[in-house]
Amino acid sequence: MAATPVTRLLLPVRGRIRLACFLQAGGATAGIVPLIAVAEFGRRVLADGITDPSELWIFLAIAAGSLALRFALELTAGGLLHFADLSFQQDLRRRIVAHLSRLPLGWFSETNAGAVKKTLNDDVAALHHLLAHTYTSLVSATVTPMVALAYLLWVDWRLTLLALLPVGVGLSLYALQYRGFGSKLAEYDAALGKVNAAAVAYVEGIAVIKTFGQAGAAFDRFRDATADFARSFRAWVGEIARLSAASEVVLSPPLALVVILTGGLGAVSLGWVAPADLVPVLVVGVGIAAPLLAIGYAQNTQRLATQAAGRIVALLDTPPLPESSASPVPADMTIRLEGVGFSYDGLTSALSGIDLTMAPGTVTALVGSSGSGKSTLARLLPRFWDPTEGRITLGGVPLPDLPAASLYACIGFVFQEVQLLRASIRDNIALGLSDAPQERIEDAARAAAIHDRILALPRGYDSVVEEDARLSGGEAQRIAIARAILRDPPVLVLDEATSFADPESEAEIQAALAHLVKGRTLLVIAHRLATIVGADRICVMEGGRIIEAGTHDALLREDGRYAALWAAETRSESLEAAQ
Repeated sequence: MAATPVTRLLLPVRGRIRLACFLQAGGATAGIVPLIAVAEFGRRVLADGITDPSELWIFLAIAAGSLALRFALELTAGGLLHFADLSFQQDLRRRIVAHLSRLPLGWFSETNAGAVKKTLNDDVAALHHLLAHTYTSLVSATVTPMVALAYLLWVDWRLTLLALLPVGVGLSLYALQYRGFGSKLAEYDAALGKVNAAAVAYVEGIAVIKTFGQAGAAFDRFRDATADFARSFRAWVGEIARLSAASEVVLSPPLALVVILTGGLGAVSLGWVAPADLVPVLVVGVGIAAPLLAIGYAQNTQRLATQAAGRIVALLDTPPLPESSASPVPADMTIRLEGVGFSYDGLTSALSGIDLTMAPGTVTALVGSSGSGKSTLARLLPRFWDPTEGRITLGGVPLPDLPAASLYACIGFVFQEVQLLRASIRDNIALGLSDAPQERIEDAARAAAIHDRILALPRGYDSVVEEDARLSGGEAQRIAIARAILRDPPVLVLDEATSFADPESEAEIQAALAHLVKGRTLLVIAHRLATIVGADRICVMEGGRIIEAGTHDALLREDGRYAALWAAETRSESLEAAQ
């Protein structure tokens, strides 16, 4: 039988869990002994009377010793599991972080940072209660009634059945609570999804909705969705609440006491049982049902832990990016793509038949309409993914044969989706080069046309992003460009890196990047063709293929796709200038 996600994750601490459960079972057994001692003492008094006062001290000694043993065993079990939980969470988080470091960079583009945070923190924390508390609680909830039941059967089986009557009714009510739980949960998720969808649609489209006078209708849709959710949720929870309350009342010690006392006195009056035998059932029997409530509470914890473990295992099972153990040295910084093809889902080709050579010191530009494959191609160079067909080499060495550190020392990249750490501007620019002198950091910032803006911040280069450094999209991109300039990589990939910059800043950035080209390989994607007219080669992409390639002038003479794009951009700029 295949191991469940929870079993897989808890395998390193399985031995300690078993030992703790064994100790907890001993503690639960010892915990019922004082009640048995009291019951037997009362039984002796009613049946025979006390002739020797020292007998009382014997029963008290047994009760006290059992309580001390229970305390020692349960304290040891709890401490063992809490220490196991500390090491488990530390080791698991280290495993997750280590695995994240080996995943393809493209995986992070598709995965929300919040989802990673939830897995790393929330989901790991969700396993704490399961490991540190639930297993021992389940052992106590099982062992305590079993020991009590064995004792009561020894006293009188008929009174034992009487004590079990509330248990049977309570468990039946509890089972009714979860009748059809799976389908009800699916309905809940569907209704909640409709509310979320209606809310997102309303908020994201509020400008258009108000412009066309549809605010009332849109809000009605949102209100109807929330009303449907509230009705279904109220009906479901109302039924569960009624059954839950009823089961807890039936399983409560006071009701058990009433049932046992009423039925027991009736049995005594009919002469079926001795009056003395009623004492153990009243003392011990009322406690049979109460521990069973812990089983119900533990099920919810187990359900949440199972879901969290499933997400953690799914992350850990994500295939890492293959990496060679060898450390070959590229002959130069020439990049070659040979018959490269790529598919995100294994069915639809995003790229196919790409043959391209980028020599050192040259600028290669990719242009084309949205969805043509430009960004996908650019992300293959820093190994966001590996090609599904063909190969990419750097200086004659296939990229998968290069260790990650060597690859990223050679290839830098700046993409549209800028990621800045919640750290100082200085640390963000010097990311990966923490020992870089301030002078070099400032030179990189000047080259990226962001130095003056940084000096205008409250604490200059010490300003912290999202605290006292509130940056626009274009400013964040220039910080990322400064980071790449500081690292000074031989190969630089720019995927519309200036798309959020104003024309003046974009011109400054392009001018600053121009001097980096000498002796380096540059692959750039620009949303404005005017910024790449000086490129050594312009590749026009369409449908995941390169359909045209050449210099700006040569492509205009061909009067093909590039010429059409250039004409469209020129007309657009003329119209903007006229306005």
